Amino acid sequence: MGRIGRGTTFSTQLDDGLMSFTKPFGYYIVGLGYLLAIWQGAHAQLSKADSLKNQIQTAIKDTNKMKLYYEYGDLLESHAPDSALKYYDLGKALAIELGYRAGQAAYASKAITILNDRGEFRKALEIAKDALEIYMELGKQRDIAVAYINVGSEWQYLSDFQSATDNYLKARKIAEEIGDQRLQRTTNNNLASIFINLKEYEKGKQFAERSLVMAKALKDSYSIASSTYNIATAELYLKEYDLALAHYSEVGKMGKRSQDFILILDGWLGAADVYNAQNVAQHAIFYYDSVIGLSRQKKAPEYEMYAYMGLSELKDKNTNYSEAEQYALKGIALAKRLGSKYELKDLFERMAEVAEKSGAYQKALEYRKEFEVLNDSIIGENSRSNINLLEAKFESEKKESRIVKLEAAQKIQELSLQQKNTLNTVLVGASAALLLLSLLFYRNHMHKQRLQQQRIGELEKEKQLMATEAILKGEERERMRLAKDLHDGLGGMLSGIKYSFQHLKGNQIMTPESQRSFDRGMDMLDSSIMEMRRVAHNMMPESLVKFGLDSALKDFCNEITKSGALMVNYQSFHLEDMALEQTFAINIYRIVQELINNTLKHASAKRAIVQLSYSGDLLSLTVEDDGRGFNTDLIYATSGMGWRNIEHRIEFLKGKLDINSHNDNGTSVHIEFRI
Repeated sequence: MGRIGRGTTFSTQLDDGLMSFTKPFGYYIVGLGYLLAIWQGAHAQLSKADSLKNQIQTAIKDTNKMKLYYEYGDLLESHAPDSALKYYDLGKALAIELGYRAGQAAYASKAITILNDRGEFRKALEIAKDALEIYMELGKQRDIAVAYINVGSEWQYLSDFQSATDNYLKARKIAEEIGDQRLQRTTNNNLASIFINLKEYEKGKQFAERSLVMAKALKDSYSIASSTYNIATAELYLKEYDLALAHYSEVGKMGKRSQDFILILDGWLGAADVYNAQNVAQHAIFYYDSVIGLSRQKKAPEYEMYAYMGLSELKDKNTNYSEAEQYALKGIALAKRLGSKYELKDLFERMAEVAEKSGAYQKALEYRKEFEVLNDSIIGENSRSNINLLEAKFESEKKESRIVKLEAAQKIQELSLQQKNTLNTVLVGASAALLLLSLLFYRNHMHKQRLQQQRIGELEKEKQLMATEAILKGEERERMRLAKDLHDGLGGMLSGIKYSFQHLKGNQIMTPESQRSFDRGMDMLDSSIMEMRRVAHNMMPESLVKFGLDSALKDFCNEITKSGALMVNYQSFHLEDMALEQTFAINIYRIVQELINNTLKHASAKRAIVQLSYSGDLLSLTVEDDGRGFNTDLIYATSGMGWRNIEHRIEFLKGKLDINSHNDNGTSVHIEFRI
């Protein structure tokens, strides 16, 4: 299956406190009773952001302003990573201008989180190396150890396990010297992931269990989840399926409690791999599809790649070679884009096996060659021996100090030989210079390719948004035309018929029975006119066009309440300061309309709340009900037309969506838009 172990990156300290990053947990509301408290919390967060922004604008150029840039970036990172990176860059630029080296190095712990989420591991590696160089100059041992861990993690993402191990062991040595339990736990956990990747599962599990003991002593929930994940992965490959499934389930539950989508993906993907190994195809496919949906939404391509790898293996085992090849090709494309050689190696092997089984022997041979080249460079016997040698070297250094002396003597001998062989040195230097030039040329070429691919992706996204915009605008124009035809055409005709009947009644003498029939007909005609007006109003509310979004939503909620089907309480805050384009307002109105219709159809609710608030440049929409709720895990795997319409409108408006629902405890939908 090619699953990679779970490593950990770290943050570093400035003199006056921890400069850490915040993981995106999202924004969730748990029930009607907590609405006011949650709104106040969100308002406080917005107030903090506004306060920081004002402080930045008025602050003088000193280290305090640099820290304000970093702190403001932390607030933005969960919902606007591009903007967060912009403020991190401003903080780094100011640190460079001030000559504040610790501030420059702290940039790494901020930026590499966002870059890793994007799969830009090479760029993150260069930033982590720069931070390590600065901390080596400053001489703070803990910061140096943290920097070694971050550099090692980036090498691990890039499947260079020997370089990763070397850095982890250096960090572990410092951690033990200074007695830092948190760093010791991290290095043990990261080494566990290395040995899992090297297929030494028993050793990997031992390191992970050692890490878990330390994590529990530290009472660090995320560290517990990370260590548990590595234990489960080792158990999966050791075929201890029941234990592995229980541990993956525990990771997923921890992710749900903390609203950490990465842990949720880890839990789902692990469960899928266990079911795959047991050949329980239906369960495995469900979890793989769920992983693909959530990873696309959260822009976590690494997990989408793993899901394709698992689906390819599953289809291969069930002799569906065509689908196995399609999934493997999708995985190869993502592995190449991410620079993940370890996974690419497994995918090449998968393609070779599938091609051979389907009779394409030439293609099988080509993929087998590509697999062998990568396999030798990553986890061949030489690489595995080197990594085990690094571990043995570290352990022996703690027991026998004479090894250090022998290494020093060996270095002296090497220097002496270098002095006697000047010609060889010159030749080696020339070769190294030529190699460096080649690497620089290759790096420049790859950079241009990445920029081109990024631009293609942006153009495709623009094209999709333009198509969505055209569909939504066309839909609203057609609604407006039909509403006008109904109101002005059919409505006028019905009103004319009513007037003619009333005039006819005045000129006729009717029996009591005829009079009753005539009155019933007039009542039915009145009902038809009212129903026609209701349909026309729903297609294009007159109050939305004339008086704006606030009045239209208020009228809509009042009409639902009057109907007796559902009691809807509408609340709005600070909308008098907001100016919306008609297209924007119509789409928000349709989103509320669809959400309330879903509540009426499926929730069996008695009460609902619709809340719209505006602050700064943020428009927040919350729709809650006290109905029976539903399983939110399934929303990424299966969606109806109504829900897809809501998602398309939110995507068109570039909004951010959060859903929280529990059985018999209602549903809460929260959406934020930047205006």
